[in-house]
Amino acid sequence: MTIADPAALGFAADRLDRIAPFLAERYVTPGKLPGTDVLVARDGVPVYRATQGIARADGTPLAADTIYRIASMTKPLTSIAFMMLVEEGKVALDDPITRVLPEFAQVGVYTGGGGEAPFMPARPAGTIRMVDLLSHQSGLTYGIQNRTNVDAAYRKAKLDGHASLPGNDHFIAELAKLPLEFEPGTAWNYSVGTDVLGVVVARLSGMSLGAFFASRIFDPLGMVDTGFHCPPDKAHRLADAWNYAPGKAPQLLDKAESSNTLRPPRFESGGGGLLSTTADYHRFCQALIGGGAVDGVRLIGPRTLALMTANHLPDGKDLTQVSKALFSEANNAGAGFGLGFGITLDPARALVPGNAGEYYWGGIFSTAFFIDPVEKLHMVFMTQLMPSSAYPIRRQLKTLIYAALTQSRA
Repeated sequence: MTIADPAALGFAADRLDRIAPFLAERYVTPGKLPGTDVLVARDGVPVYRATQGIARADGTPLAADTIYRIASMTKPLTSIAFMMLVEEGKVALDDPITRVLPEFAQVGVYTGGGGEAPFMPARPAGTIRMVDLLSHQSGLTYGIQNRTNVDAAYRKAKLDGHASLPGNDHFIAELAKLPLEFEPGTAWNYSVGTDVLGVVVARLSGMSLGAFFASRIFDPLGMVDTGFHCPPDKAHRLADAWNYAPGKAPQLLDKAESSNTLRPPRFESGGGGLLSTTADYHRFCQALIGGGAVDGVRLIGPRTLALMTANHLPDGKDLTQVSKALFSEANNAGAGFGLGFGITLDPARALVPGNAGEYYWGGIFSTAFFIDPVEKLHMVFMTQLMPSSAYPIRRQLKTLIYAALTQSRA
């Protein structure tokens, strides 16, 4: 990867050079993070890249082509895939999901029970629309929220996009047996909605989600190392994954040499199942910076992307006003949500430099990206520590990056 002269693209090189020492001193050297890889680009052109630390507990160094579990950074890709089908007229945002997923015809809203007791009869729910899946306003949830009896039922049935699920039909059938957390369209709750969306893409396209990704996104963009498992010839490049342990060194969670990600999953999770590299995700970000296209390859039209990156929360509210869940992929203050992306509404309320209209997301292993369409700026950050709430590294990186920006286009 060629790194351009930062000054030519409006950055102070000496200020960008603060990033690697900050990550080393604060996180890598003390052993809080095994290793970090950060890429900063403007107009799709890389201006900074710093790779340091280890990829594996045996001391294997992190490399430019290390393969990571990107978890929920899968969601923007699934959302783009769905919007490609919208553009082709195969589905509409206001379609009821029962048009493709009839299993949800009798789903209701939670009224009580659960845990050691059976659920009480659910209250009939209004229509779940496709847009509700994209914007996390469907009433679905995540078992990892650990908030409610509905969450507990998700955990028991392994419905958080678990790779061991028997397949799409089983996932949808089991999910449709459980009540919704709330009436669709009335609140926001981070959920398996994007996993459901992945099943919609598969059913409408007549191919697996992985095959759709490969033929319509990965191959055209040259994302050669992104997929739902790590093939044998690339296994040596897969990183270990660690778990945060308060007051202790990170604990090895998923050893690369024996990881389940070395085998094709039974269930392809559109909400969190992909593996990728910094370079591959940078390629996806280049297409987003380009209004949906890069190097002659168009995924979606610019107005479709504009629709996806607008705030879709009710009455223009932010997440502090409508969120039912705590989550670590964004801070709620000054943040909205679009169709597959978190949205910055007000940098002053978020207390981090930037611009209104930025969009972003991250993964549970502390990976992250953001796109600033005003400055034509993007970042990709990779590491492998769960959970992503362990450290405020995403806010810190944004602060360092914008501090290095000397020529603003705002």
